Amino acid sequence: MHGEYKVPGGKLVVVDLDVIDRRIANFRLAGDFFLEPDSALALIDDAVNGLSESSDASTISFAVQSALPEDAMLLGFSPDAVAVAVRRSLARATTWTDYDWQIIHGAAYPPVVQMALDQVLSEEVGAGRRQPTLRIWEWNEPGVVIGSFQSVKNEVDLESAAKYGFQVVRRVSGGGAMFMEAGSVITYSIYAPTDLVHGLTFADSYAFLDEWVITALKSLGIDASYQPLNDITSPSGKIGGAAQKRLGTGAVLHHVTMSYDMDGDRMVEVLRIGREKMSDKGTKSANKRVDPLRSQTGLSRAAIIERMEQTFTRLYGATPDDVTPAELARAQQLVEEKFATEEWLYRVP
Repeated sequence: MHGEYKVPGGKLVVVDLDVIDRRIANFRLAGDFFLEPDSALALIDDAVNGLSESSDASTISFAVQSALPEDAMLLGFSPDAVAVAVRRSLARATTWTDYDWQIIHGAAYPPVVQMALDQVLSEEVGAGRRQPTLRIWEWNEPGVVIGSFQSVKNEVDLESAAKYGFQVVRRVSGGGAMFMEAGSVITYSIYAPTDLVHGLTFADSYAFLDEWVITALKSLGIDASYQPLNDITSPSGKIGGAAQKRLGTGAVLHHVTMSYDMDGDRMVEVLRIGREKMSDKGTKSANKRVDPLRSQTGLSRAAIIERMEQTFTRLYGATPDDVTPAELARAQQLVEEKFATEEWLYRVP
């Protein structure tokens, strides 16, 4: 069995192993990490050999840590990373390059249709009718997207939302509210088979699925990093947040919204958001724009998206694609049956 795990912000950890009589055997650790002393590599191999194939990540990590000498130095990886790679090998997890990725960056859709497309495209990937896909969202009208478990009245000032023409919608994933205006944010969704995240905890999978965008932002001069559980940040403040949903259809939906140039004044009118939350989003007062991507790069939104697409394609390979007529029709049906209904929007009043 073979497993790989790219440590977010670190190095690649590669493991090969056999399972004999339900025990790990012939374990070999490799990668582009740094490890001192050299003899520690054999100690890690010996520590993993003989473990039960059902060992969880914490058991594997503890075995590796216990085998290391006190003066061992691990750079770019950790015992936890070894454990993740082992679990991914045992689960026969796939890697990014095992798939023929598609990139959709096309028409702008109303907020409620965006919600339905996320469900439809995830289901299509899970059913094998669509290749794994990265979709860049476009917006031409304002919207507030609340998490699956958020209360409408606690998160949104409906009077102000109506005043400024914001459509309030609920997505299928958890997490917090997203404030959307045309040109103000960059949002993307990844639709992938759950095999891609086998062996990863929810916390690990967030960083794993967004490592490529961190790489893209760094190439633009932003000192970006991932802050658990689900934030993309920089020394200048928060850039964006992620949300995720693993569907029973065999697919994982992962989406991220990053601030390009948002109107802070309007945001605090429409969202019931306190001073502490504003600071978390990268601004100390409402009387300021929330613009980490614009201010830190000096680039247009389109130029940043272009670099993101280039980076994803360079790392994993991808071809341009679009939403099919059948997928859009199914999304429109879901709008009527689910996402535009009072029952869905106010499932948590």
